[in-house]
Amino acid sequence: MTDTAQNLTSFKSFAESTAEDWAKIVPQLAHSQALVADRVIGLMRDLENDHGGFPVNRLEHCLQTATRAERDGRDGEYILCALIHDIGDTLTPYNHPDIAAAILKPFVSPANHWMVEKHGIFQGYYFWDYIGLDGNAREQFRDHEFFEYTEEFCAKYDQTAFDADYKSEPLEHFEPLIREFLTPKPA
Repeated sequence: MTDTAQNLTSFKSFAESTAEDWAKIVPQLAHSQALVADRVIGLMRDLENDHGGFPVNRLEHCLQTATRAERDGRDGEYILCALIHDIGDTLTPYNHPDIAAAILKPFVSPANHWMVEKHGIFQGYYFWDYIGLDGNAREQFRDHEFFEYTEEFCAKYDQTAFDADYKSEPLEHFEPLIREFLTPKPA
């Protein structure tokens, strides 16, 4: 759907909008959502240009995380989370988990959403003491139902995914998974 004059509304504030305006806007949401998978793939490709000082670039880190989860028999939803967990790294390094969590929230279970949203704090267990932060900050969530789930994600897949010799699946391998979860299904 293109934004021709007949598809556009003319209000200047939501308070002025009408049911007819929203009848034009709502169908556009499906069109916008249909573009999300391609946009996510593009953002993933952008990670290839940033090493951040790590032994592998940020895309390779994400590919390793997802490949490790896939080879360990995790389901597609979990693998998707592993793949895009650091998609926000180049946009906002200090709160990058929030970017991935926001993208994934409508499409994944509460456990996987929480895991992605909190993985940065849990990952800190492995290095925050070296940079003047509390490596045990994750303990504030010790009683949360998804604590061990997130702890395992970081231990098995995330913190181990900086190996320049590891043979990851390429991004193209995961593109169908991205499209499966992030493209709207026909009604």
